[in-house]
Amino acid sequence: MIRFLPIVVTAASISLGTPSPAVAIQPTETTTPTAQAALDKRAAQLVDLFGGRIAYSAYFDPHFQAAVPEAQFEAFSAGLVAQYGKPVAIDRVAPTGERSGTVLLRFERGVATVLLDVGVAADERVTGLRVTGVTVANDSFDKVAAEIAKLPGHAGFLVAELDGTAIRPLASANADRQFATGSTFKLYILDELAAQVAAGKRRWADVVPLSHFSFSSAGTANWPTNTPVTLQTLANWMISVSDNGATDTLIHLLGREPIEARMKSAGHSDPSRNIPLLTTVEGFALKGNNFNDLRTDFIKGNDAAQRKLIEDNREKLTLANVDGVSFTAGPRYIESLEWFASPNDIARLMIDLRARQSKTLLEAMAINNGVGPVAAADWNYLGYKGGSENGVLSMSLLGQRKSDGRWLVVTASWNNPDANVETAPFVGLVTRLLALAAHDRHAAPAPDIPPAAPRP
Repeated sequence: MIRFLPIVVTAASISLGTPSPAVAIQPTETTTPTAQAALDKRAAQLVDLFGGRIAYSAYFDPHFQAAVPEAQFEAFSAGLVAQYGKPVAIDRVAPTGERSGTVLLRFERGVATVLLDVGVAADERVTGLRVTGVTVANDSFDKVAAEIAKLPGHAGFLVAELDGTAIRPLASANADRQFATGSTFKLYILDELAAQVAAGKRRWADVVPLSHFSFSSAGTANWPTNTPVTLQTLANWMISVSDNGATDTLIHLLGREPIEARMKSAGHSDPSRNIPLLTTVEGFALKGNNFNDLRTDFIKGNDAAQRKLIEDNREKLTLANVDGVSFTAGPRYIESLEWFASPNDIARLMIDLRARQSKTLLEAMAINNGVGPVAAADWNYLGYKGGSENGVLSMSLLGQRKSDGRWLVVTASWNNPDANVETAPFVGLVTRLLALAAHDRHAAPAPDIPPAAPRP
């Protein structure tokens, strides 16, 4: 059977394609010139393959393609590049059999050992590819922090071990600064939902109507109003694909004020920035050009005035009145009209989420780990929520290390009110932080971040 397993930097391997028996054969002097040329050719093309310059179907034979979908390989490749940088060169090709060999493929920040099998068909496409490990270059938290500091606008991050309610930082920058986080705020909704389930007020299996629709929904777009769905389904959509319709349905169901109270009890350092907690439709509507007058009043108002404005205009702040055209250009009021949290706030939230001891909650966060199978290989568990809009990127991960069972948080946010931000470089930086967190053994001896307030 063809296996597609996460890469690790230890002895485990990723297998793509069924390795022929030749993979286990010791180096031989009987490799024919023709077979050697085929191996050399396909080995040399690895740089272009992982660089996206060779078509998947042109490189792999039909049996490989049938067993490993192109999208799956692309996710694997993207994970390698995010963690280790762009492919640079082939350092060595050593035959291990008639049509098999070991290839050292150099990336910007590491050298991968690749076992390669080349088919006997006339086109000599690859039948098997296995990455057995990566020798990582000298990356460090300081190097990543220096690159994050160079991002235009404002950025911050935190990598920390979570020990009960204690947060033991490994590395950070601007960890107390409030950043626009986009959809990361949906973790507070998940937290309140899990709390209501734990209190016996609701069940994950409860069926409710899909009552509220929103702009830019990934899962519920064009669904019929009041389609029956379970609470678990709504949670899964909200977290895994950041569905805004599922989010707004849950806000209306759970209640705006209970979610705000949950945010406070989870230890948010400046909860007023998110009070009243806007639905996604309300946020999109107020940011758009249809409500320039209301937006001005909302931004300058205190919590009570903002809440009254939302209630008084409940019939206006609807999906039908969202000006989608407004979001085709640059950032829209990301410093004053958004959902905000600091990296330390996110760490305290992760403590609260884990303390729920809810299998369903953790499963929802793990559906989409945000970084792909390569980066996830060092973790027994990896949960994720991200957020993005023009000028805003945020990524937050909760993981349990395979090596020692410790729980860690990796969270980072990047805001630029003057221009859109680029996703790929930021994902690469966060993936590097995650890789460093997976192997770091030097947590601070005592917490220097206050724990969350006791949960009600």
